[in-house]
Amino acid sequence: MGIKQQKILIVEDEQSIQKLLEFTLQQADYKTVLANDGEEAVEKVLEEQPDLIILDLMLPKIDGIEVCRMLRKENIETPIIMLTAKGEEMDKIVGLEMGADDYMTKPFSPREVAARVRAVLRRTGERNHMKEKKLVAGQLTVYPERLEVYLDEKPLEFTPKEFELLVHFMKHPNRVFSRDQLLQAVWNYEFAGDSRIVDVHVSHLRDKIEENTRKPRYIKTMRGVGYKFGEQN
Repeated sequence: MGIKQQKILIVEDEQSIQKLLEFTLQQADYKTVLANDGEEAVEKVLEEQPDLIILDLMLPKIDGIEVCRMLRKENIETPIIMLTAKGEEMDKIVGLEMGADDYMTKPFSPREVAARVRAVLRRTGERNHMKEKKLVAGQLTVYPERLEVYLDEKPLEFTPKEFELLVHFMKHPNRVFSRDQLLQAVWNYEFAGDSRIVDVHVSHLRDKIEENTRKPRYIKTMRGVGYKFGEQN
């Protein structure tokens, strides 16, 4: 099995620059995904889960700084390289303060693009390797890479799909998901149109993590909508 291609999301509304970035990164053996505005960028991050984002500062609908702020607020730590034009020094600083990892000033050379992407991916990869990732909510702790779950420091057993669903919930605390959204995220629409599979798995999760399934502490039913994960007092 070969090494998995890393995926780069290019968010740029100027077609000539977008095509230059796409060609350069594909030549450097990266897989590319494109977005033309800030709104589409946020959708693509959630759908595609890229390894890195190249994000233009000046975008239609939602500007680059706001996109960066929204992603970091949702605890999405995907590395971001901001694209700025000359004279946007203050915006560049604000972008870095909002959580961007690096920036490039237009015009830039293809060689610089590839070098910056490699450097940021290497740096963030080393940083992620050094810290063990875990998700915590109340007395519940999940180690996604180890496939381990603990409640009050006691290990719990889950099926693969139960584990995926729990991790998805814990990565997006306090966000309301419809059953169809959960089908897409966890089952990739394998059971399209049959949302009962979601209800069954939520019920199994509650049996394992809730002290009282009638008054759940973690997974709340949003009547008529779907489910929300968040520690309740």
